[in-house]
Amino acid sequence: MALVSCCLFYSLWKSRRSLIVLVRVAAKVAPSNKSREFKLVQHSLWQSVLGEIELTVPHATFVTWFKNTELIESNDELATIAVPNIFAVRQFQVKFSDQIRQILAKHGLEPKQIDFIVKSGNKKVVSNRETTAPSESNADRLVAKSPASSVSTGGLNPRYTFSNFIVGSSNDLAYTACQAVAHHPGTKYNPLFLYGGVGLGKTHLAQAVGNEIVKRQPEARVVYISSETFVKEFLESIRFKKKGFSDKYRNVDVLIIDDMQFIANKEKTQEEFFHTFNALHQNNKQIIITSDKPPRSIPTLTERLRSRFEMGMPIDIQMPDFETRCAIIEVKASLSGVELERETIEYLANNVKTNIRELEGALNQLLAYSEMRGITPDITTAEGLLGNVRRTRPQHVTSKQIIDKTAKYFSLSPVEICSAQRDKHIVTPRQIAMYLLRSELHLSFPKIANELGRKDHTTAIHSIEKIEKSIKLDFVIREQVAEIRERLYA
Repeated sequence: MALVSCCLFYSLWKSRRSLIVLVRVAAKVAPSNKSREFKLVQHSLWQSVLGEIELTVPHATFVTWFKNTELIESNDELATIAVPNIFAVRQFQVKFSDQIRQILAKHGLEPKQIDFIVKSGNKKVVSNRETTAPSESNADRLVAKSPASSVSTGGLNPRYTFSNFIVGSSNDLAYTACQAVAHHPGTKYNPLFLYGGVGLGKTHLAQAVGNEIVKRQPEARVVYISSETFVKEFLESIRFKKKGFSDKYRNVDVLIIDDMQFIANKEKTQEEFFHTFNALHQNNKQIIITSDKPPRSIPTLTERLRSRFEMGMPIDIQMPDFETRCAIIEVKASLSGVELERETIEYLANNVKTNIRELEGALNQLLAYSEMRGITPDITTAEGLLGNVRRTRPQHVTSKQIIDKTAKYFSLSPVEICSAQRDKHIVTPRQIAMYLLRSELHLSFPKIANELGRKDHTTAIHSIEKIEKSIKLDFVIREQVAEIRERLYA
Protein backbone atom coordinates (compact mmCIF):
# COMPACT_ATOMS: atom_id res chain seq x y z
CA MET A 1 0.00 0.00 0.00
CA ALA A 2 2.83 2.38 0.84
CA LEU A 3 4.53 1.59 -2.50
CA VAL A 4 1.35 2.36 -4.42
CA SER A 5 1.01 5.65 -2.58
CA CYS A 6 4.57 6.68 -3.38
CA CYS A 7 4.13 5.90 -7.05
CA LEU A 8 0.93 7.91 -7.24
CA PHE A 9 2.59 10.85 -5.50
CA TYR A 10 5.52 10.83 -7.92
CA SER A 11 3.45 10.57 -11.10
CA LEU A 12 0.92 13.25 -10.21
CA TRP A 13 3.14 15.84 -8.55
CA LYS A 14 4.02 17.88 -11.66
CA SER A 15 0.51 18.30 -13.05
CA ARG A 16 -1.32 21.64 -12.72
CA ARG A 17 -3.98 20.20 -10.44
CA SER A 18 -1.55 17.91 -8.68
CA LEU A 19 -2.14 18.97 -5.10
CA ILE A 20 -5.88 18.51 -5.13
CA VAL A 21 -5.58 15.23 -7.04
CA LEU A 22 -3.13 14.01 -4.46
CA VAL A 23 -5.52 14.95 -1.68
CA ARG A 24 -8.29 12.90 -3.25
CA VAL A 25 -6.08 9.91 -4.00
CA ALA A 26 -4.56 9.90 -0.55
CA ALA A 27 -8.01 10.01 0.99
CA LYS A 28 -8.96 6.86 -0.94
CA VAL A 29 -5.70 4.94 -0.50
CA ALA A 30 -5.15 5.65 3.16
CA PRO A 31 -7.21 3.85 5.80
CA SER A 32 -8.42 7.18 7.18
CA ASN A 33 -8.10 10.94 6.68
CA LYS A 34 -5.48 10.93 9.39
CA SER A 35 -3.12 8.86 7.28
CA ARG A 36 0.39 10.12 6.84
CA GLU A 37 -0.03 10.57 3.10
CA PHE A 38 -3.23 12.56 3.40
CA LYS A 39 -1.80 14.87 6.04
CA LEU A 40 1.34 15.45 4.02
CA VAL A 41 -0.48 16.41 0.82
CA GLN A 42 -3.09 18.51 2.61
CA HIS A 43 -0.32 20.38 4.40
CA SER A 44 1.45 20.97 1.06
CA LEU A 45 -1.74 22.31 -0.48
CA TRP A 46 -2.31 24.77 2.37
CA GLN A 47 1.31 25.91 2.38
CA SER A 48 0.97 26.71 -1.33
CA VAL A 49 -2.16 28.73 -0.58
CA LEU A 50 -0.43 30.59 2.25
CA GLY A 51 2.54 31.29 0.01
CA GLU A 52 0.32 33.09 -2.49
CA ILE A 53 -1.57 34.96 0.21
CA GLU A 54 1.67 36.19 1.79
CA LEU A 55 2.52 37.92 -1.48
CA THR A 56 -0.78 39.81 -1.61
CA VAL A 57 -1.36 41.04 1.95
CA PRO A 58 0.77 43.16 4.32
CA HIS A 59 3.27 41.15 6.34
CA ALA A 60 1.64 42.10 9.65
CA THR A 61 -1.76 40.97 8.35
CA PHE A 62 -0.32 37.63 7.27
CA VAL A 63 1.41 37.04 10.61
CA THR A 64 -1.66 38.10 12.58
CA TRP A 65 -4.36 36.17 10.78
CA PHE A 66 -2.87 33.52 8.48
CA LYS A 67 0.33 32.23 10.04
CA ASN A 68 -1.24 29.88 12.61
CA THR A 69 -3.98 28.46 10.38
CA GLU A 70 -4.37 24.91 9.12
CA LEU A 71 -6.40 23.12 6.45
CA ILE A 72 -7.92 20.13 8.25
CA GLU A 73 -10.46 18.93 5.69
CA SER A 74 -10.84 19.39 1.94
CA ASN A 75 -13.13 17.88 -0.69
CA ASP A 76 -15.61 19.01 -3.35
CA GLU A 77 -18.27 19.75 -0.75
CA LEU A 78 -16.39 21.31 2.12
CA ALA A 79 -13.06 22.87 3.07
CA THR A 80 -12.49 23.31 6.79
CA ILE A 81 -9.80 25.70 7.99
CA ALA A 82 -8.72 25.86 11.63
CA VAL A 83 -7.89 29.30 13.06
CA PRO A 84 -6.64 30.27 16.54
CA ASN A 85 -9.72 31.94 18.07
CA ILE A 86 -13.29 33.09 17.56
CA PHE A 87 -12.24 36.59 16.50
CA ALA A 88 -10.10 35.15 13.74
CA VAL A 89 -13.17 33.19 12.58
CA ARG A 90 -15.08 36.43 12.19
CA GLN A 91 -12.16 38.12 10.42
CA PHE A 92 -11.87 35.31 7.89
CA GLN A 93 -15.59 35.16 7.25
CA VAL A 94 -15.82 38.88 6.58
CA LYS A 95 -12.52 39.77 4.90
CA PHE A 96 -10.61 36.75 3.60
CA SER A 97 -13.14 34.11 2.59
CA ASP A 98 -13.36 35.16 -1.08
CA GLN A 99 -9.59 35.45 -1.42
CA ILE A 100 -9.04 31.96 -0.02
CA ARG A 101 -11.74 30.52 -2.28
CA GLN A 102 -10.09 32.03 -5.37
CA ILE A 103 -6.63 30.69 -4.49
CA LEU A 104 -7.99 27.24 -3.66
CA ALA A 105 -9.67 27.22 -7.07
CA LYS A 106 -6.32 27.96 -8.74
CA HIS A 107 -5.04 24.77 -7.13
CA GLY A 108 -8.01 22.76 -8.35
CA LEU A 109 -10.09 22.74 -5.17
CA GLU A 110 -13.53 24.33 -5.47
CA PRO A 111 -15.56 23.39 -2.40
CA LYS A 112 -19.17 24.47 -2.20
CA GLN A 113 -18.61 25.66 1.33
CA ILE A 114 -15.67 26.90 3.42
CA ASP A 115 -15.92 26.63 7.18
CA PHE A 116 -13.63 28.36 9.70
CA ILE A 117 -13.35 26.73 13.10
CA VAL A 118 -11.33 27.37 16.25
CA LYS A 119 -8.50 24.90 16.81
CA SER A 120 -9.60 22.42 19.41
CA GLY A 121 -7.52 22.37 22.55
CA ASN A 122 -5.43 25.29 21.32
CA LYS A 123 -5.00 27.95 23.96
CA LYS A 124 -2.64 30.02 21.90
CA VAL A 125 -4.05 33.26 20.62
CA VAL A 126 -2.96 35.16 17.57
CA SER A 127 -1.32 38.32 18.79
CA ASN A 128 -2.38 41.55 17.67
CA ARG A 129 -1.49 43.10 15.05
CA GLU A 130 1.64 41.27 15.72
CA THR A 131 0.98 38.40 16.10
CA THR A 132 1.73 35.21 16.76
CA ALA A 133 0.27 33.24 19.56
CA PRO A 134 1.66 34.23 22.91
CA SER A 135 4.79 32.24 23.40
CA GLU A 136 7.61 32.27 25.87
CA SER A 137 10.09 34.48 24.10
CA ASN A 138 13.67 34.95 25.21
CA ALA A 139 12.69 38.18 26.89
CA ASP A 140 9.76 36.50 28.65
CA ARG A 141 12.05 33.76 29.95
CA LEU A 142 14.44 36.40 31.22
CA VAL A 143 11.65 38.07 33.14
CA ALA A 144 10.38 34.76 34.52
CA LYS A 145 13.79 33.77 35.83
CA SER A 146 14.84 37.19 37.11
CA PRO A 147 11.85 39.25 38.26
CA ALA A 148 14.10 41.74 39.95
CA SER A 149 15.94 42.66 36.76
CA SER A 150 13.02 43.79 34.62
CA VAL A 151 15.03 46.56 32.97
CA SER A 152 18.25 46.09 31.07
CA THR A 153 21.29 48.31 31.42
CA GLY A 154 20.28 50.16 28.23
CA GLY A 155 16.96 51.17 29.73
CA LEU A 156 15.06 48.52 27.75
CA ASN A 157 12.25 46.57 29.38
CA PRO A 158 12.59 42.93 28.25
CA ARG A 159 8.83 42.47 28.51
CA TYR A 160 8.34 44.62 25.41
CA THR A 161 8.77 42.27 22.46
CA PHE A 162 7.23 41.77 19.04
CA SER A 163 5.81 38.42 20.11
CA ASN A 164 3.47 39.92 22.71
CA PHE A 165 2.45 43.00 20.73
CA ILE A 166 -1.06 42.81 19.33
CA VAL A 167 -1.26 43.79 15.67
CA GLY A 168 -4.36 45.19 14.02
CA SER A 169 -5.34 47.57 11.26
CA SER A 170 -4.56 50.52 13.54
CA ASN A 171 -0.87 49.68 13.93
CA ASP A 172 0.13 47.13 11.26
CA LEU A 173 2.13 49.68 9.26
CA ALA A 174 4.07 50.77 12.35
CA TYR A 175 4.65 47.13 13.32
CA THR A 176 5.98 46.24 9.86
CA ALA A 177 8.28 49.27 9.79
CA CYS A 178 9.62 48.43 13.27
CA GLN A 179 10.40 44.88 12.21
CA ALA A 180 12.25 46.20 9.16
CA VAL A 181 14.30 48.50 11.40
CA ALA A 182 15.06 45.64 13.79
CA HIS A 183 16.43 43.56 10.92
CA HIS A 184 18.30 46.43 9.22
CA PRO A 185 19.16 49.06 11.86
CA GLY A 186 20.62 52.27 10.51
CA THR A 187 19.67 51.57 6.90
CA LYS A 188 15.90 51.11 6.92
CA TYR A 189 13.71 54.06 7.95
CA ASN A 190 16.21 56.21 9.81
CA PRO A 191 14.98 58.00 11.81
CA LEU A 192 11.82 56.08 12.65
CA PHE A 193 9.27 58.46 14.15
CA LEU A 194 6.25 56.83 15.85
CA TYR A 195 3.42 59.09 16.97
CA GLY A 196 -0.09 58.68 18.34
CA GLY A 197 -2.27 59.15 21.38
CA VAL A 198 -1.61 57.99 24.93
CA GLY A 199 -1.53 54.25 25.57
CA LEU A 200 -1.57 53.01 21.98
CA GLY A 201 1.69 51.03 22.03
CA LYS A 202 4.37 53.46 20.85
CA THR A 203 6.74 52.68 23.72
CA HIS A 204 6.11 48.95 23.39
CA LEU A 205 6.99 48.96 19.68
CA ALA A 206 10.03 51.20 20.09
CA GLN A 207 11.47 49.03 22.85
CA ALA A 208 10.56 45.86 20.94
CA VAL A 209 12.90 47.08 18.19
CA GLY A 210 15.67 47.57 20.74
CA ASN A 211 15.15 44.16 22.31
CA GLU A 212 15.11 42.45 18.92
CA ILE A 213 18.35 44.18 17.88
CA VAL A 214 20.03 43.13 21.13
CA LYS A 215 18.80 39.58 20.57
CA ARG A 216 20.17 39.49 17.03
CA GLN A 217 23.32 41.50 17.78
CA PRO A 218 24.31 41.03 21.45
CA GLU A 219 27.27 43.37 21.02
CA ALA A 220 25.09 46.26 19.82
CA ARG A 221 24.92 49.32 22.07
CA VAL A 222 21.22 50.13 22.43
CA VAL A 223 20.01 52.93 24.68
CA TYR A 224 16.40 53.76 25.52
CA ILE A 225 15.69 57.04 27.29
CA SER A 226 12.77 59.37 27.84
CA SER A 227 13.07 62.97 26.67
CA GLU A 228 12.56 64.04 30.29
CA THR A 229 15.67 62.10 31.35
CA PHE A 230 17.62 63.50 28.41
CA VAL A 231 16.71 67.06 29.45
CA LYS A 232 17.53 66.38 33.10
CA GLU A 233 20.94 64.90 32.34
CA PHE A 234 21.75 67.70 29.93
CA LEU A 235 20.93 70.37 32.51
CA GLU A 236 22.97 68.56 35.16
CA SER A 237 25.95 68.38 32.81
CA ILE A 238 25.77 72.18 32.43
CA ARG A 239 25.03 72.98 36.03
CA PHE A 240 27.65 70.70 37.59
CA LYS A 241 30.04 70.82 34.60
CA LYS A 242 29.86 67.08 34.17
CA LYS A 243 31.77 65.61 31.27
CA GLY A 244 30.80 62.75 29.02
CA PHE A 245 27.16 63.66 28.36
CA SER A 246 27.64 64.05 24.60
CA ASP A 247 29.72 60.88 24.28
CA LYS A 248 27.13 58.87 26.17
CA TYR A 249 24.50 59.30 23.48
CA ARG A 250 26.67 59.77 20.41
CA ASN A 251 28.62 56.53 20.81
CA VAL A 252 25.67 54.13 20.57
CA ASP A 253 24.36 51.96 17.76
CA VAL A 254 20.69 52.57 18.48
CA LEU A 255 19.17 55.52 20.33
CA ILE A 256 15.49 55.29 21.32
CA ILE A 257 14.04 58.47 22.79
CA ASP A 258 10.47 58.51 24.11
CA ASP A 259 7.98 61.41 24.30
CA MET A 260 9.88 63.84 22.12
CA GLN A 261 7.11 66.46 22.49
CA PHE A 262 8.49 67.40 25.94
CA ILE A 263 11.71 68.66 24.41
CA ALA A 264 9.95 71.11 22.11
CA ASN A 265 10.13 74.33 24.14
CA LYS A 266 13.67 73.85 25.42
CA GLU A 267 16.00 75.59 22.97
CA LYS A 268 19.37 74.58 24.42
CA THR A 269 18.29 70.96 24.79
CA GLN A 270 17.02 70.96 21.21
CA GLU A 271 20.38 72.25 20.03
CA GLU A 272 22.20 69.48 21.90
CA PHE A 273 19.87 66.84 20.51
CA PHE A 274 20.33 68.29 17.02
CA HIS A 275 24.08 67.65 17.23
CA THR A 276 23.51 64.20 18.74
CA PHE A 277 21.09 63.37 15.93
CA ASN A 278 23.55 64.48 13.25
CA ALA A 279 26.42 62.52 14.77
CA LEU A 280 24.39 59.32 14.88
CA HIS A 281 22.74 59.71 11.49
CA GLN A 282 25.97 60.45 9.67
CA ASN A 283 27.44 57.22 11.08
CA ASN A 284 24.37 55.19 10.04
CA LYS A 285 23.29 54.62 13.62
CA GLN A 286 19.58 53.96 14.15
CA ILE A 287 17.40 56.63 15.76
CA ILE A 288 13.87 55.86 16.99
CA ILE A 289 11.63 58.62 18.32
CA THR A 290 8.13 58.55 19.78
CA SER A 291 5.75 61.45 20.30
CA ASP A 292 2.07 62.14 20.78
CA LYS A 293 2.09 64.38 17.68
CA PRO A 294 3.64 64.29 14.20
CA PRO A 295 6.76 66.46 13.79
CA ARG A 296 4.90 69.24 11.99
CA SER A 297 2.40 69.53 14.86
CA ILE A 298 4.87 69.84 17.74
CA PRO A 299 4.87 73.50 18.78
CA THR A 300 8.15 75.39 19.12
CA LEU A 301 10.13 72.53 17.60
CA THR A 302 12.99 74.02 15.62
CA GLU A 303 12.67 73.73 11.87
CA ARG A 304 15.98 71.93 11.48
CA LEU A 305 14.88 69.21 13.88
CA ARG A 306 11.43 69.00 12.30
CA SER A 307 12.89 68.49 8.84
CA ARG A 308 15.21 65.76 10.13
CA PHE A 309 12.41 63.92 11.91
CA GLU A 310 10.31 63.98 8.75
CA MET A 311 13.05 62.76 6.41
CA GLY A 312 12.89 59.21 7.74
CA MET A 313 9.63 57.38 8.36
CA PRO A 314 6.94 59.18 10.43
CA ILE A 315 4.15 56.69 11.20
CA ASP A 316 1.07 57.19 13.32
CA ILE A 317 -0.56 54.59 15.57
CA GLN A 318 -4.30 54.93 15.86
CA MET A 319 -6.85 53.74 18.37
CA PRO A 320 -7.35 49.97 18.06
CA ASP A 321 -10.47 48.77 16.26
CA PHE A 322 -12.99 46.35 17.77
CA GLU A 323 -11.28 43.15 16.59
CA THR A 324 -7.92 44.34 17.86
CA ARG A 325 -9.38 45.26 21.26
CA CYS A 326 -10.93 41.79 21.50
CA ALA A 327 -7.62 40.15 20.64
CA ILE A 328 -5.79 42.27 23.23
CA ILE A 329 -8.25 41.29 25.95
CA GLU A 330 -8.08 37.60 25.08
CA VAL A 331 -4.27 37.59 25.00
CA LYS A 332 -3.88 39.50 28.27
CA ALA A 333 -6.45 37.28 30.00
CA SER A 334 -4.77 34.10 28.74
CA LEU A 335 -1.41 35.33 30.04
CA SER A 336 -3.09 35.53 33.45
CA GLY A 337 -4.32 31.96 33.06
CA VAL A 338 -7.95 32.97 32.49
CA GLU A 339 -10.17 32.14 29.53
CA LEU A 340 -12.97 34.69 29.23
CA GLU A 341 -16.26 34.00 27.53
CA ARG A 342 -16.79 35.65 24.18
CA GLU A 343 -19.63 37.84 25.50
CA THR A 344 -17.40 39.18 28.29
CA ILE A 345 -14.56 39.97 25.90
CA GLU A 346 -16.87 41.76 23.49
CA TYR A 347 -18.48 43.72 26.32
CA LEU A 348 -15.11 45.05 27.47
CA ALA A 349 -14.06 45.83 23.89
CA ASN A 350 -17.29 47.70 23.21
CA ASN A 351 -17.15 49.79 26.36
CA VAL A 352 -13.47 50.75 26.55
CA LYS A 353 -12.41 52.40 23.30
CA THR A 354 -9.97 55.10 24.27
CA ASN A 355 -6.60 53.36 24.54
CA ILE A 356 -4.91 50.06 25.36
CA ARG A 357 -3.84 51.08 28.88
CA GLU A 358 -7.42 51.77 29.92
CA LEU A 359 -8.49 48.52 28.30
CA GLU A 360 -5.88 46.58 30.26
CA GLY A 361 -6.88 48.44 33.42
CA ALA A 362 -10.51 47.41 33.00
CA LEU A 363 -9.48 43.80 32.41
CA ASN A 364 -7.15 43.78 35.44
CA GLN A 365 -9.94 45.22 37.57
CA LEU A 366 -12.29 42.45 36.45
CA LEU A 367 -9.75 39.67 37.03
CA ALA A 368 -8.65 40.98 40.42
CA TYR A 369 -12.20 41.41 41.67
CA SER A 370 -13.18 37.92 40.48
CA GLU A 371 -10.11 36.36 42.10
CA MET A 372 -10.75 38.05 45.44
CA ARG A 373 -14.39 36.97 45.41
CA GLY A 374 -13.64 33.48 44.17
CA ILE A 375 -16.00 33.84 41.21
CA THR A 376 -15.70 33.37 37.48
CA PRO A 377 -15.21 36.67 35.58
CA ASP A 378 -18.29 37.05 33.41
CA ILE A 379 -20.28 39.75 31.65
CA THR A 380 -22.47 40.42 34.71
CA THR A 381 -19.44 41.16 36.87
CA ALA A 382 -17.92 43.28 34.11
CA GLU A 383 -21.11 45.33 33.80
CA GLY A 384 -21.10 46.06 37.52
CA LEU A 385 -17.43 47.05 37.63
CA LEU A 386 -17.49 49.20 34.50
CA GLY A 387 -20.57 51.19 35.45
CA ASN A 388 -18.50 54.23 36.39
CA VAL A 389 -16.48 53.97 33.20
CA ARG A 390 -19.60 53.88 31.07
CA ARG A 391 -20.99 56.97 32.78
CA THR A 392 -17.89 58.97 31.86
CA ARG A 393 -18.48 58.61 28.11
CA PRO A 394 -21.42 57.97 25.78
CA GLN A 395 -22.96 54.64 26.76
CA HIS A 396 -23.44 53.80 23.11
CA VAL A 397 -22.32 55.68 20.05
CA THR A 398 -25.18 55.85 17.58
CA SER A 399 -25.30 56.16 13.82
CA LYS A 400 -26.69 59.68 14.19
CA GLN A 401 -23.79 60.71 16.44
CA ILE A 402 -21.23 59.45 13.93
CA ILE A 403 -22.91 61.23 11.02
CA ASP A 404 -23.38 64.45 13.02
CA LYS A 405 -19.78 64.49 14.31
CA THR A 406 -18.38 63.79 10.86
CA ALA A 407 -20.52 66.51 9.29
CA LYS A 408 -19.56 69.03 11.96
CA TYR A 409 -15.85 68.19 11.57
CA PHE A 410 -16.02 69.04 7.85
CA SER A 411 -18.28 72.08 8.39
CA LEU A 412 -21.19 70.36 6.66
CA SER A 413 -24.73 69.61 7.69
CA PRO A 414 -25.96 66.02 8.21
CA VAL A 415 -28.42 66.63 5.39
CA GLU A 416 -25.58 67.37 2.97
CA ILE A 417 -23.69 64.18 3.88
CA CYS A 418 -26.84 62.11 3.40
CA SER A 419 -27.80 63.84 0.16
CA ALA A 420 -27.18 62.63 -3.40
CA GLN A 421 -24.59 65.36 -4.07
CA ARG A 422 -21.32 64.06 -5.47
CA ASP A 423 -19.12 67.11 -4.90
CA LYS A 424 -15.68 66.09 -3.67
CA HIS A 425 -15.95 68.12 -0.47
CA ILE A 426 -19.03 66.04 0.41
CA VAL A 427 -18.08 62.63 -1.01
CA THR A 428 -14.98 62.14 1.16
CA PRO A 429 -16.75 63.03 4.46
CA ARG A 430 -19.58 60.69 3.43
CA GLN A 431 -17.11 57.88 2.83
CA ILE A 432 -15.44 58.52 6.20
CA ALA A 433 -18.84 58.41 7.90
CA MET A 434 -19.51 55.04 6.25
CA TYR A 435 -16.13 53.77 7.39
CA LEU A 436 -16.80 54.83 10.99
CA LEU A 437 -20.25 53.25 10.95
CA ARG A 438 -18.57 50.00 9.97
CA SER A 439 -15.54 50.17 12.27
CA GLU A 440 -17.30 51.53 15.37
CA LEU A 441 -20.79 50.01 15.16
CA HIS A 442 -20.11 47.00 12.89
CA LEU A 443 -23.22 47.72 10.85
CA SER A 444 -23.95 45.66 7.76
CA PHE A 445 -23.28 47.23 4.36
CA PRO A 446 -27.00 47.54 3.49
CA LYS A 447 -27.63 49.21 6.87
CA ILE A 448 -24.74 51.65 6.33
CA ALA A 449 -26.02 52.51 2.86
CA ASN A 450 -29.49 53.12 4.28
CA GLU A 451 -28.15 55.40 7.05
CA LEU A 452 -26.47 57.60 4.42
CA GLY A 453 -29.46 57.68 2.09
CA ARG A 454 -28.07 55.27 -0.48
CA LYS A 455 -30.05 52.48 -2.07
CA ASP A 456 -27.18 50.31 -3.29
CA HIS A 457 -25.01 48.75 -0.59
CA THR A 458 -22.11 48.32 -3.05
CA THR A 459 -21.56 52.06 -2.62
CA ALA A 460 -20.89 51.44 1.07
CA ILE A 461 -18.51 48.57 0.28
CA HIS A 462 -16.54 50.72 -2.17
CA SER A 463 -16.42 53.70 0.22
CA ILE A 464 -15.21 51.67 3.19
CA GLU A 465 -12.54 49.89 1.16
CA LYS A 466 -11.34 53.24 -0.18
CA ILE A 467 -11.01 54.77 3.29
CA GLU A 468 -9.29 51.63 4.64
CA LYS A 469 -6.71 51.98 1.88
CA SER A 470 -6.40 55.75 2.30
CA ILE A 471 -5.76 55.42 6.05
CA LYS A 472 -2.58 53.49 5.27
CA LEU A 473 -1.37 55.78 2.49
CA ASP A 474 -2.84 59.24 3.05
CA PHE A 475 -1.69 61.15 6.13
CA VAL A 476 -4.54 63.69 5.88
CA ILE A 477 -7.29 61.05 5.82
CA ARG A 478 -5.61 59.21 8.67
CA GLU A 479 -5.56 62.35 10.81
CA GLN A 480 -9.18 63.18 9.97
CA VAL A 481 -10.45 59.76 10.96
CA ALA A 482 -8.41 59.80 14.18
CA GLU A 483 -9.68 63.24 15.20
CA ILE A 484 -13.32 62.34 14.53
CA ARG A 485 -12.89 59.18 16.63
CA GLU A 486 -11.45 61.24 19.48
CA ARG A 487 -14.43 63.59 19.35
CA LEU A 488 -16.83 60.67 19.41
CA TYR A 489 -15.38 59.38 22.68
CA ALA A 490 -14.17 62.66 24.18
